[in-house]
Amino acid sequence: MAFTFTLLAAAVLSGCAVGPDFQKPAMMDPGAQFVRQPSSVLSSSASSAAASAQEPDAQFWRAFNDPLLDELVARALVNNRDLHAAFARWQAAQALLEGTRADRLPTVTANAGGTQQRLARDQASPGQPRSSRSYQAGVAASWEADLFGRVRRAIEAGEADAQAGAADIAAMQLVIAAQLAGSYVELRGLQMRLALSQDNERNQRRTVELAEKRFSAGLSTDFDLRRARAQWQATLATIPSLEAQAAFAQHRIATLAGEMPGAWLEQLSVAPAALPAAPALIDPGTPADLLRRRPDIAAAEARLHGATARIGVATADLFPRVSLGAMLGSFTLAGGSLFKAASSNSNVVLGIDWTFLDAGRVRARIAASEAGADEALAQYQQTVLGAMEETENALVRLQKNREQGDLLALAASEQEQAEWQADRLYRAGSVSFYEVLDAQKQRLAAQDAALQSRVAGLQAALALYKSLAGGWGAGDPSVGYVELGQFSM
Repeated sequence: MAFTFTLLAAAVLSGCAVGPDFQKPAMMDPGAQFVRQPSSVLSSSASSAAASAQEPDAQFWRAFNDPLLDELVARALVNNRDLHAAFARWQAAQALLEGTRADRLPTVTANAGGTQQRLARDQASPGQPRSSRSYQAGVAASWEADLFGRVRRAIEAGEADAQAGAADIAAMQLVIAAQLAGSYVELRGLQMRLALSQDNERNQRRTVELAEKRFSAGLSTDFDLRRARAQWQATLATIPSLEAQAAFAQHRIATLAGEMPGAWLEQLSVAPAALPAAPALIDPGTPADLLRRRPDIAAAEARLHGATARIGVATADLFPRVSLGAMLGSFTLAGGSLFKAASSNSNVVLGIDWTFLDAGRVRARIAASEAGADEALAQYQQTVLGAMEETENALVRLQKNREQGDLLALAASEQEQAEWQADRLYRAGSVSFYEVLDAQKQRLAAQDAALQSRVAGLQAALALYKSLAGGWGAGDPSVGYVELGQFSM
């Protein structure tokens, strides 16, 4: 028996796990730089502007220097219910992994029992007592010798699943922070547009009052008065829509923060300060840096690792499973004799389970596992391509929005001057009242477009921060970026 144990131990130590070993998939060359990378960043060694370029950071929303936004994001990273669900999935993966790891150890069970029996008269043999008692107790152990790596591959797959779950949490934290910051910027932009519309509504109401006085004095026509009223009412009509959009943004912010939609209304309704300027330059680094930072890519790679390991789990079923079992117990008809030498019993079993006649089903499971790995590889590659596309788009959006914003700001300034000139010329009798109304309308449109462009610029910066995923590497979520459950509803 000692020889058998020695032989099996040597086999376990020297055995190899069947199935393919995971290797990081080769990917098409992403290049040394992004296609749409600003030239000022490419020449950063010689450019003072690029020298001050902001690096992607995990707490990118702090670039806006808004304490309320900081607090809201902090609460969202703790209270968001989608994040809690992701954390629960990771905990489930961890628990399953611990269960799989336990398969490396013997399974030990203990049992004890007593039986009292009374036979019918016709059941008992002559001279046999009709009543009897028996007592038994024992400990049994069984252990699977992982000769072909089935258990090791299962553990490898479980570890990969847990790593994918951790990366999913990091990716969700990143998305939640970006969504909340984006909704906050949208809200503040809507509130500023609302204030602009209300200011223009007051100015146009005064224009209507002036037109009414001039009409009463016979200095203008009914046509001028009606046009002034129509323009004032059109501006007035934009206010309810902006108020509704602002309310939607407030509700969205509260929900992202894991609270009821009505929360934070008082704080979010306070008249906002001027929108912060978008960062002048954000250094995207290199595509290789991006692929290392993105938690969604890390999650896809971990899932590919797990799918590859499961090929080994399925392949191991082509080979025999060897197990050892042992039992040490005691059996007696007299309770006082239990555990005495005369009542002890024991056995040791060497078992071999080999379903070689079921190879067709096993090979079908292997083929399914291989197809699953092919799917995971395709998903990994698509995740990489999607990350590259998202970043390239964000770079273009930020750059072109800056160009558009500069032009719209100039246009708004020119329209303000045009309105002032139209009013002066009208009072001098050089232009009609229509020219004044048109100038007011064009100024409002230009100012609103410039405001929307500023909001879009901040949204573009947030999109680039999100796509670059600075500092969001997947770690142990239980001791990671935030401690879930710190806040409550």
